[in-house]
Amino acid sequence: MSEKNYDLIVIGAGPGGYVASIVAAQKGMKVANIEKRETLGGTCLNVGCIPSKALLHASEQYENNLKNTGNFDWGIEVDNVKLDLQKLMKKKLGIVDDLTKGINFLFNKNKIDRFIGEAKILKENKVKILANKKEEIIKAKNIIIATGSNPSKLRNVDIDESRVVSSTGALKFDKVPKKLVVIGAGVIGLEMGTVWRRLGSEVEVIEFLPRILNGMDTEISEKFMKILVNQGIKFRLGWSVEKTSINGDVVDLQIKEQLNSNEENLQADAVLVAVGREPNTQNLGLSDLGLKLDKKGFIETDENFETNISNIYAIGDVIKGPMLAHKAEEDAVALVELINNEAGHIDYNLVPNIIYTSPEVASIGLTEDDLKEKKIPYNKGVFPFSANSRAKAIGHTDGMVKILSDKNTDKILGSHIIGHEAGTIIHELSIAMGFGASSEDVARICHGHPTVNEAIKEAALATFSKAIHS
Repeated sequence: MSEKNYDLIVIGAGPGGYVASIVAAQKGMKVANIEKRETLGGTCLNVGCIPSKALLHASEQYENNLKNTGNFDWGIEVDNVKLDLQKLMKKKLGIVDDLTKGINFLFNKNKIDRFIGEAKILKENKVKILANKKEEIIKAKNIIIATGSNPSKLRNVDIDESRVVSSTGALKFDKVPKKLVVIGAGVIGLEMGTVWRRLGSEVEVIEFLPRILNGMDTEISEKFMKILVNQGIKFRLGWSVEKTSINGDVVDLQIKEQLNSNEENLQADAVLVAVGREPNTQNLGLSDLGLKLDKKGFIETDENFETNISNIYAIGDVIKGPMLAHKAEEDAVALVELINNEAGHIDYNLVPNIIYTSPEVASIGLTEDDLKEKKIPYNKGVFPFSANSRAKAIGHTDGMVKILSDKNTDKILGSHIIGHEAGTIIHELSIAMGFGASSEDVARICHGHPTVNEAIKEAALATFSKAIHS
C-alpha cells in the first residue's frame, strides 16, 4: 500500500494544532491532522477553556439571582431560584459540541485530511497512526508537534476523577460538593473554585507557596485574594497536601504547614488537584528519534520552533512559554508563516494572561516585581474602578487598573487590571504596548464616556502626571 504524502502533518488538534492546520491549508499546503480525540479543539475546547467559561458564566448568573446581587437595589426581585445542575451541564456540553463541529466544518472547507488515532513519529519524516488496532503510515516534508499538556499530578494524591479530580473532573460533577478543597491557587484552581462556591460549595484553597497566582504582579494578587476572601473562599497559604484517602463518601486530607511543620487533617466531599500542567510528549516516539527534551519534559526548539531534527517543529504547551491557548494559536500562525518563507514572529511579553472570575483579572507585560528584579526605573499609575462612573452605574466597582512605564522614556512596560470585563479591556493596552506606546500616548486618546475603559485613561494619566477623577 502506497504512503500518503503531505506538505505538512500536524499532530494534535487543539488551539495550536487546528490553527496551524487551517492556516497552512489556506496557504495552499496539503495538510494532514492527527488527533486522538474524536472531537477537535483539544483540551481547551473539550475539557478546558470553553466549558469552564460556560460554567463561570452560568454560576455567576445563578448567584446574582440567588442573592439578588445587583438586582434588589434596583427594584428587581427574584423568587424561587433553583439550580438544575444536569440541565446546566447539558447546556455546557451543547456549547462545546457546537464549537467542535465548527472546527470540523473548517477542516472540511479547507480540505484538511483528518486522522483519528495515536501518532508516533518515525524516521524520514514518517508518522505511524494507530487507530482501532489498525496502522497507517503517512509522510510529509514538515511535521508539527502540537500535542498540548496534561494536568500535573501530586505524589501521594491519586486522581480518580470522581472524588479526587483534575480540572476535567471538576467540569462534570453530578452534584454540588458540600465542601470542595482545591489544591493549588493558580488560575485553574481559582476559576473552578469560584464556579462551585457560587453553586453552593464551601471552598477551601490549599497553596504550597505563601501567595496566590505565583508569577502575577504581587500587588494585584494580594488585592485579588482579598476580594475572593470577601466572596467566601477560604485560603491556607504555605501549606502542602501530604496525603489523601477515600473514606466512604468523603476524602480525608493530611496537610502540613511549611513554616513550622504543623499537621492537620481535613475532610471534603471532593478535592480538585490544580497544581499546573505538564507537556504531553509521551508515546510520540521522541526518544527513539533522539529529539531533545529539557529537564521538565518540554521539547527544545530554536527561535523558529524547529527541534534538533530538521523539519520537525513544536508549538504550544509542549515548548517553553505561557501555557495558554492564545499563545499556542500565535505560535501556530508564526510557524506556518516561517515554513512558508514568510516573516513569522511572536512576542511572548505581549501575551495576555486572564482569569475569568468576577471581577476578572488580566495582565500583560512585566510586573512590578520584574521591574524591581531587573532594576529598571519605572513609574506606576493606578486608578480604582470605584471612581469610574460606568463601573458605579453597573455595580462593578471592585478592582483597579495599574500601568507601569519606563521612568526615562514613559514606554509602557506592563499593565495589570482587576475589574469587570478586565479580560476584554486589557486589549486596549495590548495594542498600545504592541506599538510601543507611552502612558502619555494612551492618556491623550479620547475615550468614550461613560465606559470602564476610562479607568485605563486615568491610570495612564496617573503614570506620567495625575489622574483627573481621583
